[in-house]
Amino acid sequence: MEKESSEAIIAAMQLWLERAVIGLNLCPFAKAVHVKKQIRYAVSSATTPEALLNDLISELELLAESSAEKIDTTLLILPNVLGDFLDYNDFLDIADETLAELDLAGELQIASMHPHYQFADTQPDDMENYTNRSPYPALHLLRESSVDKAVAAFPGADQIFEKNIETMKKLGHEGWDKLWKDKNT
Repeated sequence: MEKESSEAIIAAMQLWLERAVIGLNLCPFAKAVHVKKQIRYAVSSATTPEALLNDLISELELLAESSAEKIDTTLLILPNVLGDFLDYNDFLDIADETLAELDLAGELQIASMHPHYQFADTQPDDMENYTNRSPYPALHLLRESSVDKAVAAFPGADQIFEKNIETMKKLGHEGWDKLWKDKNT
């Protein structure tokens, strides 16, 4: 099987961002950084967690050293590693430890997205899991200061998670599938 190009992988993630994250308003903060082109899409070529860790360190350092106006957030996309959600979930502990070791905890944070994302105490096909389901495993690297500003500017930010679950349950599997029907992509 031929590997997908980085361009195709990024295009799939951008489509997901536009149709699901922004289109369903799962993250009310995403539209602004998307429109301003402040999202860095980095496709990791790693095929092992060890190689991925090197890519993660590079991306964390790049984000920390860049201005928010240039790169406000990074999606580190993992097309060739951690396809199993449990392995991915285990790697999140390593990612958080690495953030602390780089002395970037409190400055940056890591959010998780995966094609098979599953919250604790849910069934694999429960709709609430789809709030974090992306076309590829990904590590979303965020600036704490940007998150704080966005939360302060958005009334009811503490209710986003509950609203997202409600949105996904109303949408259902049929609605989710319709999002991905060809719309002149």
